[in-house]
Amino acid sequence: MNRRAILAAPALAAGAATLVNQPAGAQAPRIVTEEFMVPTPDAGIELFLRNKRPENLTAFTPGRTLLMVHGATYPAHTAFDLPLGGLSWMDYIAGRGFDVWCLDLRGYGRSTRPPEMSQPPEANPPVVRGEQAVADIGTAAAFIRQRRSLPRLTQLGYSWGTALMGRFAADNPQLVERLVLYAPVWLRQTPSLADPGGPLGAYRWVTQEAARARRGAGVPERHRATLSPPGWFEHWAGVTWATDPEGLRRNPAALRAPNGSVADGREFWAAGRPFFDPEKITAPTLLVLGEWDQDTPPYMAQTLFPLLTNSPGKRLVVLGEGTHGMWMERNRGALFQAVQVFLEEASA
Repeated sequence: MNRRAILAAPALAAGAATLVNQPAGAQAPRIVTEEFMVPTPDAGIELFLRNKRPENLTAFTPGRTLLMVHGATYPAHTAFDLPLGGLSWMDYIAGRGFDVWCLDLRGYGRSTRPPEMSQPPEANPPVVRGEQAVADIGTAAAFIRQRRSLPRLTQLGYSWGTALMGRFAADNPQLVERLVLYAPVWLRQTPSLADPGGPLGAYRWVTQEAARARRGAGVPERHRATLSPPGWFEHWAGVTWATDPEGLRRNPAALRAPNGSVADGREFWAAGRPFFDPEKITAPTLLVLGEWDQDTPPYMAQTLFPLLTNSPGKRLVVLGEGTHGMWMERNRGALFQAVQVFLEEASA
């Protein structure tokens, strides 16, 4: 599908028929799913990768092979592959003929948790710092490149994941075909909603109540009740908190989130120190976020954008009536389409 056709496609409405589904009588390719536990150089630590692609896809290219990575608090597979209204973001991308992967970094979701996360949080310093997370991305990307016999991948990072993917792309320009930074983090002028303040232990406990309150930050009062369709937040929270059996035993239930990202925030963005050099990124890059994002406010993307001096065809897109978690909101179709336009230009 060409760029003009994608732009003309209707936005995804809650509960509407998906763009992956075809009219009656059409033979849409079945989407297949594979899951992998990928060993890391650290003994006992494995990374969870999920793959979705059309069943009839047999020829793989860098422009249509996408790796997605999550942010500071929640895993990738319960966000990017959460079927809301009958469709996940990974379903949407795979339905367009892509080979799409998502990665849970160590300490998150179905990947191995560092041993420090089985001890009281105050017993150890923050775990899963940015350098370690970038190394995990390198491990996962190498696995995919080898499996698909590709020299490069297209990569997407969300929130803290934008700093990780930005660092990977800056350090390894030859390995990145295109780069999507969704809700990009950059030098901070406002407090971080993810930073609890005070001393940092190895990890922090996050409740569903805290997650719900954080999602409403920055949203005008008249829009809060309709930001997400009924039941979507509860569906996401149920599957996400279920990834931490130890946390489910608490009352109220809580999720363990590594504090490495928070420590990074203090050392880098809050201190005016970049985690990566934007000038070293040579891949075409998309910065995209919602106008109501308070975790990574628009000033961050607006500051970062002109620094991408060697990114051909770079683009900055701010989408109306969306927050940091726009992928789970009623206007998520605008996010999906903005990213898809950029992705499909690689093969236009």
